[in-house]
Amino acid sequence: MSKHLSVDVRVPIDSDNPSIMRHEEKCIKCGQCKNICKDYISVLGTYSLAETKDRAVCINCGQCANVCPVESITETYEYQQVREAVKDPEKIVIVSTSPSVRAALGEEFGTEEGMFVQGKMVALLRALGVDYVLDTNFSADLTIMEEASELIERITKGTKPLPQFTSCCPAWVKFAEIYYPELLDHISTAKSPIGMQGPTIKTYFAKLMGIDPEKIVNVALTPCTAKKFEIRREEMKDAGISYGKEDMRDMDHVITTREAALWAKEEEIDFLSLEDSDFDQFMGEGSGAGVIFGNSGGVMEAALRTAYEFITKEKAPDILYDLKPVRGMEGVKEASLDIGDLTVNVAVVYGTGNARKMIDKVKSSDKQYHFIEVMTCPGGCIGGGGQPKDKEFKGQIIQEKRIESLYRRDSGMQIRASHENEQIKKLYEKFYGEPLSELAEQMLHTMYHDRSEELGQKTEKEPDIKKDSVKKYVCSVCGYVHEGEQAPEECPVCHVDSDKFILQEAEKSWAAEHAVGAAEGVSEDILSDLRANFEGECREVGMYFAMARAAHREGYPEIGRYYEKAAREEADHAAKFAELLGEAVTNSTKKNLELRVDAEYGAAEGKTDLAARAKEKGLDAIHETVHEMARDEARHGKAFEGFLKRYFNS
Repeated sequence: MSKHLSVDVRVPIDSDNPSIMRHEEKCIKCGQCKNICKDYISVLGTYSLAETKDRAVCINCGQCANVCPVESITETYEYQQVREAVKDPEKIVIVSTSPSVRAALGEEFGTEEGMFVQGKMVALLRALGVDYVLDTNFSADLTIMEEASELIERITKGTKPLPQFTSCCPAWVKFAEIYYPELLDHISTAKSPIGMQGPTIKTYFAKLMGIDPEKIVNVALTPCTAKKFEIRREEMKDAGISYGKEDMRDMDHVITTREAALWAKEEEIDFLSLEDSDFDQFMGEGSGAGVIFGNSGGVMEAALRTAYEFITKEKAPDILYDLKPVRGMEGVKEASLDIGDLTVNVAVVYGTGNARKMIDKVKSSDKQYHFIEVMTCPGGCIGGGGQPKDKEFKGQIIQEKRIESLYRRDSGMQIRASHENEQIKKLYEKFYGEPLSELAEQMLHTMYHDRSEELGQKTEKEPDIKKDSVKKYVCSVCGYVHEGEQAPEECPVCHVDSDKFILQEAEKSWAAEHAVGAAEGVSEDILSDLRANFEGECREVGMYFAMARAAHREGYPEIGRYYEKAAREEADHAAKFAELLGEAVTNSTKKNLELRVDAEYGAAEGKTDLAARAKEKGLDAIHETVHEMARDEARHGKAFEGFLKRYFNS
């Protein structure tokens, strides 16, 4: 008997998962975790628990936690262990901060989305008692030095096959290890920034600062839950190997953006009142190229800035400091660039579902791709599984604001290319020698493993059971699905007796199903009431969210959160009335997109006109609010239009 609920109900999570965990008592079996893992991540639905010996296949990305509406799925918490290390006088706690955290952490304390809070982030970590705060942007620059050098060798010397795929996203790397082991030679051997930061701290930094490396507790503050898996990979202990201490890990803990905020709130630290603080020296300085690592396309752009100069011996042109073809929220982007005598074909992908499509294209196309960046999370690391959640259903606009925050930071910096970072130059001069040196290969590069066996396989002794012949019994209390000849004696989830199980027939019908257009042809009085209810539910959504904002402003967060919960429930009611009516929504995704492109265009035009009239009459508050809404409507319309082109070629 499986220890997991049916994958038709929710995504399975093993108890030893280092990245995510389920708080069973909170699960409402809404299925959102299942949907994103299947449709966007492209993992759920590719394996059978019966064939994996009841082990869940997971790439540790944490997107299921991001969409869970009731905090039933969260990251696996490590901040408590870090807090205990801070209290230990024998430990030296060093925290390295990823670029995306500083563009999102403030949201947990009520700032505008995407506000750049680097100074307060550093100040918070000092207030929490850590000994040193370093910048992972530094090791992002280090990653570029190694990865760009590797790319040049592949292109000019043919040392390894092309295209070269990026390696800084651990969820993507694990996805490739499971589903595409034949591509592992194509993935850059350069470690991720955190993978390089760890051993460099415990060797170079420890020597500079006169610190016993065995006393160091290395902590990465990241937007990413998959980093919790990455730092525990067997090969991530190169500093320890250099000391003859193989039990020493390069990086000891990973805490997410949300964990840092939770820790701060438990300590009752007023984040917004903190005075800005700076990183510590030696590994506390990164270039603009390191900053944009957090964005989809950022690693590509950063690598090309350096690769161009390494190949041509000339400064990269302005286009590589604002490489629009690889920027933005499109899931797949391509560009071709001339670097000296070479024409380099590149691609940028986010979402492992999109990665499947890109890999199929590479395999079937005659086009020679040279460099392909893959990130798992929407928009890149800024949409990571450990980032602040979208509790107000703002969608893509949050990622866009975080992306813009990092690009704005990059454009305002004096040093915008990794190879121009003086601290990186000093690191190579005093320690690593040069990119791809013997010591660099030992400390800064890694290897990958074929994990395809995690998908399981049928043995010769196991008959191929037809799905239609398997009986399914459904618990009428909690929804648990049991497959077998008879119902279990007791439900493993809610513990009711077997008489509460119902045999599920092959053909299912739903008494309460909300079929699109089910109200077609009903009497006018029923139709009128359905329309009135739909409009009323829509009004209540806006009303409750407005009341929630008022409650939060007045300092009643508990009341505000309940208003938000009520608004989400009313939104669900409105959706069901819309389905019943079949007037604003159809069964066709293509048709729905076409309808909304036209509708959003009209909405944007109408709001723009209203804003203009308000401005003419000196009504500034109305003008600014409505004008911002008009821009939102325009973004929605452009996004829907993009989806039509991408998925339906129309």
